[in-house]
Amino acid sequence: MEVDITGARVFFTIHTNIPILGDLQISETLVVSWLVLILITGLCIWLTRDLKTENISKRQAVAEMLVETANNFVIGNMGESFRYFVPFVAALFSTSVVSNLISLVGLRSPTADLSTEAAWAVIVFILITRQKIKTGGVGGYLKGFTQPIPVLTPFNILSELATPVSMACRHFGNILSGIVINALIYAALAVASSALLGLIPGIVGRVLAQIPILDFGIPAILSVYFDWFTGVMQAYIFCMLTTLYIANAAEA
Repeated sequence: MEVDITGARVFFTIHTNIPILGDLQISETLVVSWLVLILITGLCIWLTRDLKTENISKRQAVAEMLVETANNFVIGNMGESFRYFVPFVAALFSTSVVSNLISLVGLRSPTADLSTEAAWAVIVFILITRQKIKTGGVGGYLKGFTQPIPVLTPFNILSELATPVSMACRHFGNILSGIVINALIYAALAVASSALLGLIPGIVGRVLAQIPILDFGIPAILSVYFDWFTGVMQAYIFCMLTTLYIANAAEA
């Protein structure tokens, strides 16, 4: 197995003796995404074990609270007729949150790769288009691009295509900016630590100057906003836009 580092992306090249597959390249984003899915699946299995109708456990109470929250979110934004979207929106939110917060343990967040958000946005775009066709038929969907006047058709098409692009780029930009800012903070504090401790005369100063003491504590406090708050908020916004766009498509 070889590791090829190109910029900020890491690829694992597995040489296999099976000529049908050839060289298989697996990106870091894909590996961490698999890990996220395994974590979420394991958590769901653990929360839903030994379900009861009476004398429920705290674990089951948490599971029921999460389900009720997802139901209220989807039904509140889309209406009772869209209850069947609850599993999709819940899966989208949980995947986004875990993907955003997994950077806290030192792994590169899958949402720092535009391809992740792009895949989610394409799925949402397909659901929006499906709902518009279901509501007005294929003819009604195509006619909508000519409203209010036919001359605006090209702009309406661009507006339609801009929906998944804006959703993906908004989520990606906020998560990536948080990662970049955290990296810059770490680097700046390391330089400041070296400069300050280097003022201590003698060998003690030279030894301490090699230890980024200021990197302890301060970045952790800042990550409460850049990782926790921003990560959860971006997942919430993405799911909110998903429900609103699909609900609006049903009214078109």
